[in-house]
Amino acid sequence: MGFLDRFRRGSRTKMSGPARDGHRTGSTTVRASDKVDEQHLREFVEAKRGVEGFVEPRTAVSEVTLLLVAFDGEWTRRRVPSINWAHDFCNKHRVPSYDAGLVGIPQRMRDYNSRVKQQRRQQGLQ
Repeated sequence: MGFLDRFRRGSRTKMSGPARDGHRTGSTTVRASDKVDEQHLREFVEAKRGVEGFVEPRTAVSEVTLLLVAFDGEWTRRRVPSINWAHDFCNKHRVPSYDAGLVGIPQRMRDYNSRVKQQRRQQGLQ
């Protein structure tokens, strides 16, 4: 059988689908969200002003996450059980929530990261 024969329609040999578990492919297993994650998110919302939620969809390397960004750009990200859970959490805590895949992440978060990085550099030089 030639190399390209396996890709032709009607070929008798079929390629196997993706593995249903991480063991066969050697990939890492992803930790599920837990009560500690939920508590951390709740504490962040209660301690910060102007918080917005950005729901990040599941990827090849992580489960669904909720990114919370305060008015000054300070942020936190934790795994959550589902997209619906993340939006419900935000609604319950009166935090506006957005689909990060559609709106992206806010500029103030990137600005905050730049400020923190610059402060660490300055502290390292002194």
